[in-house]
Amino acid sequence: MLPVLASELPAGPEWAYEVKYDGFRAILYIERDFITLISRNGKDLSILFPEILEFVHKLMPSIQPFLPVTLDGELASLRSSLSADFMDIQVRGRLKSANRIQQASANDPCKLLVFDLLHYKGRSLMNEPYSLRKGQLEVFFKELKLPIHTSADSAELLQMVPSYKKASHLWGLIELHGAEGIVAKHKNGKWTAGARTETWKKVKNYRRSTLFITGYDEKNGYFNTGLFKNGQVFSLGSFSHGITGQEREALIQTIKKNASSSSGQVYQVAPAICVYVNFLSFYKEQLREPSFASFNFKADPAQCTWEQFQLDAAPIHHEVQLTHTDKPIWNEPAINKLQYILYLLNIAPYMLPLLRNRTLTLIRYPHGSAGERFYQKNKPDYAPDFIQSARADGIDYMRCEFLSDLIWLGNQLALEFHLPFQRISDSHPMEIVFDLDPPSRDEFELAIFAAKQLEKLFREFNLDSFPKLSGGKGIQIHIPLSGKDLSFSDTRLFTAFFADFLTKQFPEKFTTERLKKNRGDKLYVDFLQHAEGKTIIAPYSPRGAEGACIAAPLLWEEVTEGLTPMNYTIATIFDHLKKRGCPLKHYFHSPQDETVSKIISFIRGNG
Repeated sequence: MLPVLASELPAGPEWAYEVKYDGFRAILYIERDFITLISRNGKDLSILFPEILEFVHKLMPSIQPFLPVTLDGELASLRSSLSADFMDIQVRGRLKSANRIQQASANDPCKLLVFDLLHYKGRSLMNEPYSLRKGQLEVFFKELKLPIHTSADSAELLQMVPSYKKASHLWGLIELHGAEGIVAKHKNGKWTAGARTETWKKVKNYRRSTLFITGYDEKNGYFNTGLFKNGQVFSLGSFSHGITGQEREALIQTIKKNASSSSGQVYQVAPAICVYVNFLSFYKEQLREPSFASFNFKADPAQCTWEQFQLDAAPIHHEVQLTHTDKPIWNEPAINKLQYILYLLNIAPYMLPLLRNRTLTLIRYPHGSAGERFYQKNKPDYAPDFIQSARADGIDYMRCEFLSDLIWLGNQLALEFHLPFQRISDSHPMEIVFDLDPPSRDEFELAIFAAKQLEKLFREFNLDSFPKLSGGKGIQIHIPLSGKDLSFSDTRLFTAFFADFLTKQFPEKFTTERLKKNRGDKLYVDFLQHAEGKTIIAPYSPRGAEGACIAAPLLWEEVTEGLTPMNYTIATIFDHLKKRGCPLKHYFHSPQDETVSKIISFIRGNG
């Protein structure tokens, strides 16, 4: 069953609204003897997404009373609870090697977001109204103790897509999260295979940007668009939809009259005519679903740049007015304010999930890295209304929940983002962090050695840990917790035990002496920093010092001889992410409360 594309959502109590996720439509058939995952065009997806079948196999003892069951949903790589990563799912869908498919399914599993129940206990529900099917689906998921709301942080690979009563509220969330759109479903609608029906209507969350026309292909009727990238004309694709009648004919005649060259039925024109173009997203350096919106007669083609397009294409819900974008921020490497803003824009999918639901302590550099700096905790009076805050210890701390927040803070030249060890909603720590601080960057090999010693110890205790560069001269090791069970006094025993063990094993290399003048040339194992009220540099936050280094999360195999903070900068981090992904992608999926609790019990028993 397929939705009809609409320009606006239907309203009324007879409609319900669901998030439309950007992924692969799939139907999951679960019977006693087999489980199959089938795409919209009838392709068997079971081989490509074995993690879904493996997950269902583990649930079979609980599912047995309800079989056969058929579920309709969307295979997706969730970026947040309301948005999915189109590029991720496309990469998964193209894998051919069995080894690579198995590796991807283990390291980066996709989720099946279920929105409909077609068969239940062997009985077809397709002729039943949507409201009944949806209600039964929720009952079914509750019976299996599966999530009835989508969550990127949940390890459950089957999740239910909830419905909303108010379209306006949901649309606000769609824009904030940069989601694909909404599907409106009539509560009395039946499920009809292979047909587009007026009982399902989809409205997509299109972006808009100003581009210039580069040509016209008379054979297929498409207009080619472009912008300036590194001073050269760069093609973004072509459109035909959206422009009709007199506007279309006027544009064709203008292109033909001013064509700089023509070949066959293709006319080329120099950058001069600017238009607003709607598009869904940008993938493989081409616009997805582009369409003409209107002419932009006031625009200068020189303003149609790659940098401006990235800002237009981003899901920035609240408008942020950027100022002094050419201001130099770092001198070596040379990075100006616009380049820094674009770094935040592109790192946001990795950084924002780690900032959400935590208070912020910022270090701002209003004159760039070479100028004076100051700490900021309180939300300033001039902050826009969309910047949220949280009260703690008499301070009205700022929060960074969405891309608009991050871009606004970047425009204020907040270069360093520091976080507490607990969420706003919790009083207990959500992580343990060891800070390994050598005397200087020249002794960075001490931090590498200390990190590897701790990794060896943690492995012996079957404890998952995640290293990251501090962005300065050291390494920090994070251990995720639920934030519900262990107190700061509990974790103090843990950090003190390992710090003490490390310094006794290697007294010539490590110390827990807080006074710098008494440390000599030893590395400081800072376990006292992990405490209530203290903060740590956020993953992917830049450092204000020259070099534009960042607090880069690492894989343990990267913590080896030759590692240097200078290889992880604003300019280079995306090369690392492209090669091996984000080491913290599943950070919230693996709380170590149980293992840490056992170690604490061991420490107390031997204390």
